[in-house]
Amino acid sequence: MTDSSSAEIPFESDAKPRHVAIIMDGNNRWAKKNRLLGVSGHKAGVDAVRAVVEVCAQEKIEVLTLFAFSSENWRRPQEEVSALMKLFLIALQREVKKLHKNNIRLRIIGDRSKFSPLLIEHMARAESLTKDNTRMTLVIAANYGGHWDIVNSARDLARRVKKGELDPEDIDEELFQAGVSLGEYPMPDLLIRTAGEQRVSNFLLWQLAYTEFYFSEVFWPDFKHAEMQKALLEYSRRQRRFGQTDDQIAASKKTKTTN
Repeated sequence: MTDSSSAEIPFESDAKPRHVAIIMDGNNRWAKKNRLLGVSGHKAGVDAVRAVVEVCAQEKIEVLTLFAFSSENWRRPQEEVSALMKLFLIALQREVKKLHKNNIRLRIIGDRSKFSPLLIEHMARAESLTKDNTRMTLVIAANYGGHWDIVNSARDLARRVKKGELDPEDIDEELFQAGVSLGEYPMPDLLIRTAGEQRVSNFLLWQLAYTEFYFSEVFWPDFKHAEMQKALLEYSRRQRRFGQTDDQIAASKKTKTTN
């Protein structure tokens, strides 16, 4: 999964994101631009996934989360949805062994209840095969929605309160965070969206509170090694404040350097 043509960026450790999330947009427009059938764009997008995984693994990114299929995507034409499901199954069958060989763990988040039994089975197999891998975690969000995620966490807390296991006054951000998808991982540091759109589309709504956004005009199938490196380089130039002033951040960095 590594590409020797992609040179590692000389980041400082605190300028490199631990968690990158991507909304992979523009497959259909790429296909239309190239006078191809819509499903061709989704197939071409798989190559972009490989490229981005290679770059992130090479740059030692801890978590890469890809928005593959939203809970709203079921509204698309049935022919396209069926093609996407077939492509997802093929990717699980063909790509997971490569991930495992490269010590990459696969996680799948979202509501699996609408998927076929065969697809659900392959999801479970893929996660089981790679569960002990440590180089990087690749998260695929499938039939995922941020509202669904937040409601699930709230529902779980309500059940615990009803059972007498939890006092409502004890519910805080940390408890709520533990109940959402990816609660055990660092929050996304960088969100990338391709194809020129500038919205989050119900993706990781809770988790993106302090995330840096990077919008690319490039359609997803063309977002490969160089474009991913460009996004990481842009992130390295950002000053993340988390509510603090520039002077406070400068003083904190000075203290770290002194120590």
